Amino acid sequence: MNFEKHYRYTGKEQLTLAAQTTAPDPRFADEKLIKKQIAKNIKQLKELQGKLYAQDRYGVLIIFQAMDAAGKDSMIRHIMSGVNPQGCRVTAFKQPTSNELAHDYLWRIHQQVPERGMIGIFNRSYYEDVLVSRVHPELIVNAHIGALQSVSDVDDAFFERRFNDLRFFESYLQANGFLVLKFFLHMSKAEQKQRFIRRIEIPSHNWKFSAADVRERQYWDAYQRVYGDALTHTATKQVPWYVIPSDSKWYSRLCVSEIINQRLAELPLAYPSLMPSEQAQLKAALDQLDHENE
Repeated sequence: MNFEKHYRYTGKEQLTLAAQTTAPDPRFADEKLIKKQIAKNIKQLKELQGKLYAQDRYGVLIIFQAMDAAGKDSMIRHIMSGVNPQGCRVTAFKQPTSNELAHDYLWRIHQQVPERGMIGIFNRSYYEDVLVSRVHPELIVNAHIGALQSVSDVDDAFFERRFNDLRFFESYLQANGFLVLKFFLHMSKAEQKQRFIRRIEIPSHNWKFSAADVRERQYWDAYQRVYGDALTHTATKQVPWYVIPSDSKWYSRLCVSEIINQRLAELPLAYPSLMPSEQAQLKAALDQLDHENE
């Protein structure tokens, strides 16, 4: 199964999340086989990242968006477990600080874009500015942006401008040698409920639970609408969204690891070749080391 092709969404038609499955493909029911394949994918990603880091010509930005408890943290922790920490950085975007609010809304984002040779991971991202702020438009008003005075000013036209910003930002990154991969971990409301219950009932998971998560759950339908709209308006052929069924964490990890490896393998990655003069220097250094004890 070609996971990249199967779960790729390019925005050609309106995306209705209710019509998208959250369940794993029934052909992948053997968890042992899934874990075995993920282990292979982790090993392959390590090799790809080594070339990416050494070549220092391309950068990779991986974005994870999802409802609370969809498995973003464990996804990142597991599938990136084999990469060199020097070549990978994870950024979790929280509520903006007063300093960040004093700048344009992409200011804090651009500072965390990875360098060439690096894999940068956004655990939530600039998409929060067209998701949470659309469900709670008072956040935009409280940011004191220009002439915006009330929630009535934060209308569809306002968010259409932001969608344009995000499409342009990602096109800009692509043009500068950065591969942008966007994953939406699509989980059902029933599965989220069960995961919240486990966080409450299992003492070692209590720290993961926040009362705010349950409060936001009351806006589930609104979030489904704004997510569908945001994905529709920001998916392109060049920078698609991948809508990943995530009721099963192991299946979602399999999908994401397969897609990341496939997309990275499409880049012309290779370890740098040395010039003849540099090769001569290596030979001279080797000769010197060989004769140290003579």
